[in-house]
Amino acid sequence: MDNWIKKQAAINPHRLAVDDGQTQYTFAQLADVVGKLAGKLTRIPTSKTGRIAIETTNSMAGYLMALAVLASGHTIVWLNSRLAFEELQRQLDDAQVAALLVSDELSVGQFSVPTYQFATIFAMPVRDSVMVPRFNDESVASIMYTSGTTGAPKGVLQTFKNHFSSAVASALNLGLTPTDEWLCTVPIFHISGFSIMMRGLIYGMAVRLVPSFDADKIHQILVTEPVTMISVVPYMLRRLLNVRETTQQAYNRQFRGMLLGGGPIDRPTLQRCTKLQLEVVQSYGMTETCSQIIALNNADADAEIGSVGKPLFLTELKLAVDGEVLLKTPALTPGYLNRPEALANKMVDGWYRTGDIGHFDQNDFLFIDGRKDDMIISGGENIFPNEVEAAYATFEGLSEIAVVKQFDPKWDQVPVAFYVAAKAIPEAKLIAYGRQHLAHYKVPKAFHQVEKLPVNAGGKVQRYKLMALLEQKPLDDG
Repeated sequence: MDNWIKKQAAINPHRLAVDDGQTQYTFAQLADVVGKLAGKLTRIPTSKTGRIAIETTNSMAGYLMALAVLASGHTIVWLNSRLAFEELQRQLDDAQVAALLVSDELSVGQFSVPTYQFATIFAMPVRDSVMVPRFNDESVASIMYTSGTTGAPKGVLQTFKNHFSSAVASALNLGLTPTDEWLCTVPIFHISGFSIMMRGLIYGMAVRLVPSFDADKIHQILVTEPVTMISVVPYMLRRLLNVRETTQQAYNRQFRGMLLGGGPIDRPTLQRCTKLQLEVVQSYGMTETCSQIIALNNADADAEIGSVGKPLFLTELKLAVDGEVLLKTPALTPGYLNRPEALANKMVDGWYRTGDIGHFDQNDFLFIDGRKDDMIISGGENIFPNEVEAAYATFEGLSEIAVVKQFDPKWDQVPVAFYVAAKAIPEAKLIAYGRQHLAHYKVPKAFHQVEKLPVNAGGKVQRYKLMALLEQKPLDDG
């Protein structure tokens, strides 16, 4: 297929490609800068793997460096800058990278691979512009280590075809306009952020980079700049709603809506969005599918509250006998790095086993009941944390809640909860509330207040970390 950078420079040379609030590049300018930067990367010793790791924030330098790696024919290995040194080193060893490129604002550890800060690369003498003429459909464009909601991360291979298929399906669902501009405040080392970058190149769409999520700053950008779309996770949406309701400032006239990932919207939040005439498209996807493959459009949100929607174009969907969600899509990864058996173990008759348990309603909308691994079997009854958490969404004074399983000598497993609140809430009050809204066996047997819930880069709760805490918080006998 075409080299997307060169193609956009040819057909949309004067269209805005990227903006970080200080520097802007058109597609023609972008191709020039990236080509020269790719030429500089030829000074770095290469390896047989053709992989270069990047550790960066959502900066313009990080954006350009990522495109230069692709343009020079290499594979990006994305590193999560929030990880500990030992975690990063394990991923570098696993990926066998030629080099690590690190954003200037991040500290450089003593890694076992050649490491360069961005400033060093930018300061290199300019060689001739280097850019591969085409992107090979089946070539691996990027490798992302799954964020680890259940344990040790695996390197997910993402081909150019995967990214292209994901972008096409998203466009057919959300639509495109010549003036689209997507605000990227989610991390570009995560699929939710990198997919925005790739859509920008495929659509010829501007990407507005923001270094991190700050609700007040994001609100002002949405009010004053011609942003049309933004990707958010639930906690981002709630914080933006708080600012919007406080300021009573409407977003710019070109704004089309928000793409929500990381979990379905609850009814109180949906009602707040409706009151503000704010369109929110809820989505379901994963690193293995290069972002969203299922979506619930705003028009269906009220009638299908709690649903993740219906499969997008190019995605086939069905349920296994036990309710596990199975799918087929050209956006699906060809495998996991150095683990040829890992994908095979997730396939059944050509269908990918997502690990999520779900059900369809009478209108064929998909509802995710929870992770297969997260399911709690208490006295023979199945309990899904998502259902329990949703029941507590309207509890006054409760900011966040996560439910996990704990071993119990009588019931085998029981649900327990961790919650975030400004002040401690009497456990008896929380239990009484639960019994009004849930079957008694689904009500958590204990509630633990924490300052914050552990989440991965995509905003999803890392339940295994909460379960580790439970080893220090045994339940009373009975």
